[in-house]
Amino acid sequence: MRKILFTSVILFFTSLLFAQNAREAVKITDLLKIKSISGLSLSKDGSKAVFTVTSAEPDGDSKLEYKYVNQVWLVYTDGNSLPRQLTTKENSSQPVISPDGKQVAFTRATDGKSQVFILSLDGGEAVQLTRSKFGAANPQWSPDGKQILFTSSIPLKDLLKDSVLNPKKEIPLWPFEKPGFENNRQLKTASAKPDPDGSLEEIRAYLDNNVTDKKARVVNKLNFQDEMDVNTDMSFNHYFIVEAKPDAQPLALTKGFYRYTFADFTPDGKQLILAGDIDSLQHPDRSLEGQVYLVNADGSNLRKLLGEEGKNYNSPRISPSGKWLAFQYGSTSFVSIPSLAIIPLSGALKDKMDIPFDRNKGNLAWSPDEKYLYFISQSNGGSPVYRADMMTKKVEQLTDFNSGTGSFELANNKIIYTKTEVSNPFELFAADLAVKNSKQLSRFNSDWLQNKLLSFPEKRSFKNNKGESIEYWIMKPVNYEAGKKYPLLLEIHGGPAAMWGPGESSMWHEYQYFCSRGYGVVYCNPRGSGGYGVDFLRSNVNDWGTGPSNDVLTALDKTIAAENWVDTARLLVTGGSYAGYLVTWIIAHDQRFKAACSQRGVYDLATFFGEGNAWRLVPNYFGGYPWEAVTRATLERESPINYVQNITTPYIIFHGENDRRTGVIQSEMLYRSLKVLGRRVEYVRHPNATHEITRSGNNRQRIDQMLRTYEFFERWIK
Repeated sequence: MRKILFTSVILFFTSLLFAQNAREAVKITDLLKIKSISGLSLSKDGSKAVFTVTSAEPDGDSKLEYKYVNQVWLVYTDGNSLPRQLTTKENSSQPVISPDGKQVAFTRATDGKSQVFILSLDGGEAVQLTRSKFGAANPQWSPDGKQILFTSSIPLKDLLKDSVLNPKKEIPLWPFEKPGFENNRQLKTASAKPDPDGSLEEIRAYLDNNVTDKKARVVNKLNFQDEMDVNTDMSFNHYFIVEAKPDAQPLALTKGFYRYTFADFTPDGKQLILAGDIDSLQHPDRSLEGQVYLVNADGSNLRKLLGEEGKNYNSPRISPSGKWLAFQYGSTSFVSIPSLAIIPLSGALKDKMDIPFDRNKGNLAWSPDEKYLYFISQSNGGSPVYRADMMTKKVEQLTDFNSGTGSFELANNKIIYTKTEVSNPFELFAADLAVKNSKQLSRFNSDWLQNKLLSFPEKRSFKNNKGESIEYWIMKPVNYEAGKKYPLLLEIHGGPAAMWGPGESSMWHEYQYFCSRGYGVVYCNPRGSGGYGVDFLRSNVNDWGTGPSNDVLTALDKTIAAENWVDTARLLVTGGSYAGYLVTWIIAHDQRFKAACSQRGVYDLATFFGEGNAWRLVPNYFGGYPWEAVTRATLERESPINYVQNITTPYIIFHGENDRRTGVIQSEMLYRSLKVLGRRVEYVRHPNATHEITRSGNNRQRIDQMLRTYEFFERWIK
């Protein structure tokens, strides 16, 4: 009997070992399996929801190219059935369910323009609702389900001459800033015929034709770079309303040469709450303020509720009864945290009641009974759901720091939300309003992950030289064996106000991939990161290099001291954007790393002021401009390019050729400097890639960049 029992035990543990060995590590191509969830919309009774699923699918016949595909899905929130796909044609997104729960409005590209479609949940084909020459996006149902609100982005040149949107052929009141022309007279319609040998007006008409035919670009605006290119055009976001039936004609609700950022119906459907900036007489590129307005549902009787000079009021949300308005407000500085407040909708700014909470807040939503205001806030490595009690103004945390909530919706004492965690980058859940008794509603990633070996981070912390608590996470290689030594990769985040942790989805695959290749990974949130309050956020003002690098290197040192598996002869470092900057700073001041990688970084802050569309980081963090003596000295001190002669670490540098956020001259200058110095450096440019290459870029290029980083590291640690 004992022999049989012993044999059974052996077989049991053998089967466990076999099951463990049967599991496989995360592969580079698993990047293509990840499905993400966004755009939740919950029915009024809370019984069902629609949402968008983004997946990577083969692009044509090529076995190497994968495109992004967005489709609309439906799920019943009782958890008794899995979601089902509603759309299959083209890319479909931005779904919103009708108040009666019987239809869904969504957007789909038609003839190169996004348009609004309506689909009955009883079945049948989607019906195209809008045919706007400017496109249509962000549909919202009116409370009675009879109308749909949507936005269109209208170019300035079209707005000037549009007979419906601008019948009086008005021009902006703010200065267009074309030197030598007063009162914007150059914007008035000219009748001269183009002639290079003609009169001055005919020459101007000829030059205008060259711009139209893309033979020249004339820049007069301050913000002339978008994410991909130099962009001399201007456009304005306006709101329209249309009957929810085919062939109905939209009505323009907003007008003028202003950008509106948000609109929503009041609960009775008679009015709209608007957010934007229509007070300023400054050029839109110069004005950073924002106001909140109330307007009738036919576009009449616009009145300002919130707004003042030097402040940005945004994110308005009306309570279900229409009695209260929640919103955020703050200074126009980038290095700040907006305040959360409420006022009676019938009140004024003097009636404002603040809800103290020292974190950035998003996705504001009222509970059905108006007792709570819910929101998401990045904090301590996660993105928990919080709710503020409207009686006490106290904030309660509902989910933990080990996961991230991407978005959520509330209805009928139910919450539906997306969740990111180390075990799964994206799934959909439903719970009660305390976010208890949760049910997983989807298995978009659970199924392919069930046989994967994953590395789970261990959280640690220390006090830096300013007395601030710095949190960091350590991930072991998935094939870890006690007594063996492994390389350790220091990962650094960008921003600089980003925040990493177990609730961060963008780095999920990269971390798991390097751990699957036998690397350990350590990452932290140094001073200046988001998620720890305004004082911590501002702790790297005038100090982008020394202070933050001290924090990330201390996290590395403490990992080495605590983990006997780390091979100190095989230390590596990588990071992108601001972290590309910090990697360069570190290897110019510290020689411990065997190899380093910077992606789409900033290396000369004075040049970055002119080259990158994120140029306002310079005055916000360094207090001035490159031509001012004090600021110039600070920028020189804080720019890694000025220490390039000290870099001896083998180094690979990446940049997307269409990256206008940081600008490619930054990396060209760094590479050429190192090449002239005879250093071991390699430079990789990805055609057409923007700053978002590693998050939403071409999938083949995303794989290429990660593999090239790994291959480069392997050259130096083997």
